[in-house]
Amino acid sequence: MGELQTEVRTEFQTGISHKKLNKIQIAKRAFFMFLGAVLVSVGLEIFLVPNHIIDGGITGISIILAHLTGAQLGLFLFLLNLPFLFIGYKQIGKTFAISTLFAVAVMSVGTTLLIPVPVLTQDLLLSAVFGGIILGTGVGLVIRYGGSLDGTEIVAILLNKKTPFSVGEVVMFLNIFILASAGFVFGWDRAMYSLIAYYIAFKMIDITLEGIDQSKSVWIISDKHSDIGDALLARLGRGVTYLNGEGGYSGDDKKVIFCVITRLEEAKLKSIVEEVDPSAFLAIGNIHDVKGGRFKKKDIH
Repeated sequence: MGELQTEVRTEFQTGISHKKLNKIQIAKRAFFMFLGAVLVSVGLEIFLVPNHIIDGGITGISIILAHLTGAQLGLFLFLLNLPFLFIGYKQIGKTFAISTLFAVAVMSVGTTLLIPVPVLTQDLLLSAVFGGIILGTGVGLVIRYGGSLDGTEIVAILLNKKTPFSVGEVVMFLNIFILASAGFVFGWDRAMYSLIAYYIAFKMIDITLEGIDQSKSVWIISDKHSDIGDALLARLGRGVTYLNGEGGYSGDDKKVIFCVITRLEEAKLKSIVEEVDPSAFLAIGNIHDVKGGRFKKKDIH
């Protein structure tokens, strides 16, 4: 998902090919990746870097090297990410590499152009909070539309294949090392503020990817599946899908109700299920994106 351009690859074994995006779709994705990269540049140069607060990953390493050498931050952001573009091309695909190259180039140029702009605040807490918010939003937009601004996760994917650690654990270890390095370079108070900025940026990436009105998937197993399905449609306005299941222990045939709701509707759904069948099995999970089908809410009565 989320390519600047697409390619058609004919798989002779399966006969499957990728469809090309039209010009409007390409322009939309390019715009949002451009916007995301610009936001990252603003978060870095207007809030974090002038106050010696860093981010994790390649960005954090670039900030430290720029400070130690006196070179421009944008130069390190671009050069240090280049090897990961090649790795990303091999591991994920051509379109991901092109999207990432575009976003990294915009970010690098953006940080260079913003150097003359004065910092908005010298308050370290405000800089960490607002820098983290803007930075995380920008990174989230780039990821959502198919690119990347940091090679750390690509490294984590490679290490995950050769070590017992998960991708998330590898990323965490790398970032702990990078943020700790900031303590030796900028002072331990700056390292602690950097940790605040990193955490806020991490949460903002999640919010940008999932959306404020986060969707949830719902799985219900009940002998009163028809009654529950009708109640959800009438009182919640959500359509349901009935799936055929089989009990692993009993071997009995079961009907599984599946539907998608927003988090604001979760409490009402639980009350409906509890009212119709208190013994029903109910599982609710977060989902990042919903497209197609009949997710649009129906009128309720």
